[in-house]
Amino acid sequence: METRGELLYTTHCISCHTSQMHWRNDKQASDWDSLKVQVRRWQGNANLQWADADIADVARYLNDTIYHYPQTADRLSSASPPARP
Repeated sequence: METRGELLYTTHCISCHTSQMHWRNDKQASDWDSLKVQVRRWQGNANLQWADADIADVARYLNDTIYHYPQTADRLSSASPPARP
């Protein structure tokens, strides 16, 4: 089942952000906080007007599937990170 973060990413971001972008040497995201900053930045550049929860959901989707940075609970989180088995 697709998460909201995955749905938003595949609908609005994937046309420009191929998977190679996330593994490039000069990537802008180096931890959980900077990943959220980059998601906020690019949704703003695309004038998507996402809510904080949408930004957190997309960042969480990218983190769960690509980056695997330790997540912290903060006001930009729409829900607690899922428990790892």
